[in-house]
Amino acid sequence: MTARDDIFAALPRAAGTAPHAEAAALLARVPALRPARVGPDQVASFLERLTGPVIAATATRLATRAEIPAAVRAYLAANTLGPQIALQPTQALQTLDWSGLTPHPTIAVDEPVSVCEADYAVAETASLVFRSSPHMPTLFAFLPLHHIVVLEAARIVPWLEDAAALEAARPAPRNLNFVTGASGTTDIEGTLVRGAHGPAHLHVLLIGGQMPAPAPQPANVP
Repeated sequence: MTARDDIFAALPRAAGTAPHAEAAALLARVPALRPARVGPDQVASFLERLTGPVIAATATRLATRAEIPAAVRAYLAANTLGPQIALQPTQALQTLDWSGLTPHPTIAVDEPVSVCEADYAVAETASLVFRSSPHMPTLFAFLPLHHIVVLEAARIVPWLEDAAALEAARPAPRNLNFVTGASGTTDIEGTLVRGAHGPAHLHVLLIGGQMPAPAPQPANVP
């Protein structure tokens, strides 16, 4: 019998109860070993990491989905972009009021702007998760220069383990992408270049959740 035969013969024995108990004990230790990256408010933790200096994306808080088109129009105006947008072909987005804009349900190479929805997000890493489907073409997250992502605050999970648990309970998509910020590279002389192999700009429209209180207005001084 060869060493290879010995290894394969040992595999059925390794599937007993003891290894499972050891694995369960290791998993029980995970919460205590996690770094302090997610606070009690996972939405706030997500936004802090998303808009921080490392990821350097931008975000707009919205109360309802009806505000999405106006937020997109404001983003286009602020960045001197035209009205053409590649709009994810879902009824939830297509039926909004896109007056003043020119949405189309397909995406091309060097598309200026795409608007699509993230399936969920992870606060620990500020990653947006996209599951491919007939209504979520993968290239919507990779071809545009400006990537505008709609995200429901209720769909932010705290930790990567939570994302793994979600995926384990669902049918596997053909393609699963965790997108953390805009694309970038430092391959040339250590200089950060955005948009090297994907969007150069990431903007998140966060729907719902605990909205920040308005800033106090100064009292009128006569």
